[in-house]
Amino acid sequence: MNALEVNNIKVGYNNHLVIDDFTVSIPKNKITTIIGPNGCGKSTLIKTVSRILKANQGTIMLDGKAINTMDTREIAKKMAILPQTAESPGGLSVFELVSYGRFPYRKALGSLSKEDYEYIHWAIDVTGLNDFIDRQISDMSGGQRQRVWIAMALAQGTDTLVLDEPTTYLDLAHQLEILLLLKRLNEKENRTIVMVLHDLNLASRFSDYMIAMKGGKLITKGSPDEVMTTDNLRRLFNIEADFQICPHSGHPIFTSYHLSEQDKDHD
Repeated sequence: MNALEVNNIKVGYNNHLVIDDFTVSIPKNKITTIIGPNGCGKSTLIKTVSRILKANQGTIMLDGKAINTMDTREIAKKMAILPQTAESPGGLSVFELVSYGRFPYRKALGSLSKEDYEYIHWAIDVTGLNDFIDRQISDMSGGQRQRVWIAMALAQGTDTLVLDEPTTYLDLAHQLEILLLLKRLNEKENRTIVMVLHDLNLASRFSDYMIAMKGGKLITKGSPDEVMTTDNLRRLFNIEADFQICPHSGHPIFTSYHLSEQDKDHD
């Protein structure tokens, strides 16, 4: 079964088509990464799936139901979204921000229930934030803040977690920290993880399934072995890549690359 089905969507703004006739299925209980050059429509796809943007054409199905027939709370109980630039209101502690993840289940001005507290403390524990529960978000490092945002999303209790560039602006150690956390959540909690990543080697290492885009269109999809090939990276990025096998995942990664001949002609 698929967590998400994107069927023949077209998306654009200001009379400019960004995504054109795009169809793809995202498998349930797997880690799926979306890759492609800058401006190819990756973030637009995430925004459309999360209903920040409306598709001009086509349908998006979440657990077999069209998202345009679902209200916001219903979607928020099934899918948590972390945007590219998540910023917390000032003066919040870790506990307070994570508690926002329970919004879909709370009535207006209602207090947190016993179940809410259980989800909040579980999310804080699984993301390794118990020692920071009363810490102000503003006093935390970039990697720690990102873990808090993931904890908030987990507190929603959804089966699907969608992240737009969760490792952006993080140093190498914190990038790995976040991706290892997402891997654990997938393996131990059966969470469906969908994310946009710029680092192709990290995408290959941590993914079960990859979706490659260029110019608003689907170029290829499949396992890292199927997507991370010389021909595909040439089509996507105009490079010639040298590959080896990642010792941690057994998936292909590239160790070096040079411009393809067609790109050299433009230098």
